[in-house]
Amino acid sequence: MGVIRHVVCAMSGGVDSSVSALLLKRMGYHVTGVFMKNWDSHDEKGVCSSERDCEDAYKVCKMLDMPFHQVSYIKEYWHEVFSNLLREYEKGRTPNPDIMCNKHIKFKHFYQYAVNTLGADAIATGHYARTSQEDEEVFQQKHVPPPRTLFRDRFEIRKPARLYQGADRVKDQTFFLSQISQDALRHTLFPLAGLTKDFVKKIAAEASFQHVLKKKESMGICFIGERDFENFILEYLEPKPGNFVSIEDGKIMGQHKGWFTLTLGQRARIGGKEDPWFVVDKDITTGDVFVGPTTNHPALLRDTLQTDRFHWIAEEPPVELVHTQMMECHFRFNNRMPLTPCTVTLNLDGSVWVMMKEPLRAMTPGQFAVLYKGDECLGSGKIIRLGPTKFTLQKGQNCTNCHPEDTNHQHPEPVR
Repeated sequence: MGVIRHVVCAMSGGVDSSVSALLLKRMGYHVTGVFMKNWDSHDEKGVCSSERDCEDAYKVCKMLDMPFHQVSYIKEYWHEVFSNLLREYEKGRTPNPDIMCNKHIKFKHFYQYAVNTLGADAIATGHYARTSQEDEEVFQQKHVPPPRTLFRDRFEIRKPARLYQGADRVKDQTFFLSQISQDALRHTLFPLAGLTKDFVKKIAAEASFQHVLKKKESMGICFIGERDFENFILEYLEPKPGNFVSIEDGKIMGQHKGWFTLTLGQRARIGGKEDPWFVVDKDITTGDVFVGPTTNHPALLRDTLQTDRFHWIAEEPPVELVHTQMMECHFRFNNRMPLTPCTVTLNLDGSVWVMMKEPLRAMTPGQFAVLYKGDECLGSGKIIRLGPTKFTLQKGQNCTNCHPEDTNHQHPEPVR
């Protein structure tokens, strides 16, 4: 009889991680469940939601006769995810805490805890994603430190693990895993890779996981819950009132409590205005938030962006991009948007320019540009600069004597 492999499964108290643990047990692995507490939060009744989730995770582990551990990453989450989020909002950007949580908490601190403290051969999560590795390959991987140079030594012979979309394209979560390290990915199992959400629910029902089945699926930013975002962020950042300004004629339309409470594309709550106005730009030096009168206003449409140094999951760019400095692929900056054809250009500093064939609405600094080639998620880079809007280009065409307006007020300098 072969060695029984030890897999540590991240348990959230939800249906996906519960079914993942069940499937791992059925595969014959020795499975340990770990619940991560990343945030102190209470609902409107004063009940700590993480304690409730922890109890649900513990109940599943008990039903499956699995060891259970709880670990707190509240301090790490605050310093490595939430503090960064506040800094980004202050700079006028819109960060993605879910991507950063996966990068810093689940696939760094939890991964290290599972391997170094619990002696895991591999970790597992309930993400809808898959890798290029067979399960047995995961257990044969050795730890390889990340490259110290921009890219790895080209003469180093290795076979990187690759990240692919899961079978359920609606629930696919590769977008949120796009900053995962190669070392963590090579040691990770995704038991739900080939399953749909409906089938996962069916497995949970057959296993009598009724207490997790009836839970509402978590949506949006985990630590905000159902609270109003403006009220939440103003608990941590001082209000900085400013004006809503019409992008079309410069007229002051109303006041806001701070540019960081607003993101590009959202409807602006302007008192006394019956018709909807939408945020199209921000100027953090003056505090002005520019608005347009239609949801697809040309001031929201752009076809070019630049990222910071791009994170390639395989730790180096595709050969095609290295050889020609240009590559056709697909991209998204929001998990819910369809994949969009684009052309990528590689810069000497490791950043990339992404150019779309058609302008997209509300591309936003601080969000992540995630690239795909076929089913493969190549990685992501944080958006630090945007090209001109369709509105700016139209103004330039209509006024040949005028200099094109720079609408990138909120990010005059790239992120360092």
